Amino acid sequence: MQIIQSIQTKIYEIRGERVMLDKDLADLYETETKALNLAVKRNIKRFPKDFMFQLTKAEWDFLRLQIETFQDGNSLRLQNETSKGRGGTRYLPYAFTEQGIAMLSGVLNSDRAINMNIAIMRAFVEVRKVLLNQSSLKEKLKELRERLGEHDAQLNQIYEAMENLLDEKAFKRKWEDRKKIGFSKK
Repeated sequence: MQIIQSIQTKIYEIRGERVMLDKDLADLYETETKALNLAVKRNIKRFPKDFMFQLTKAEWDFLRLQIETFQDGNSLRLQNETSKGRGGTRYLPYAFTEQGIAMLSGVLNSDRAINMNIAIMRAFVEVRKVLLNQSSLKEKLKELRERLGEHDAQLNQIYEAMENLLDEKAFKRKWEDRKKIGFSKK
């Protein structure tokens, strides 16, 4: 269960998709990011754009900022280190969707990769369950708000009716307690 929780911390939402980055996957599979990406490039037909995509500079900068605020600054440098390509420029990481990670199991054939893929799939299922529960709770809260709104309107009507009755009784009391003028029957 702890491995699933540690995997869940490496699932990000980018472009409306829940994804994992190549570096995090390589760490989980106990391989180098370069080796993972090379295996993917050798089997690129298995990874269409909805299975894997490369982050833009803006997406990567935004994600790094989120990660930096979430983690300690010291461990961040090691965890999110990027490799250097030709000319010393850093590459932008690849993001793998759930289907892309499932496809990795066919590309990476070590026992470690197979076991980690199973754990990753379970982590995605747990994230999905949490999101379903969250949306169910949101619906229940909305329903409660609507009910309370109806009750508030009904209570307001009751309060107004009570105030009107009290006003009428106060008016009658004032009328009966007034100083009478004219002849009295004694």
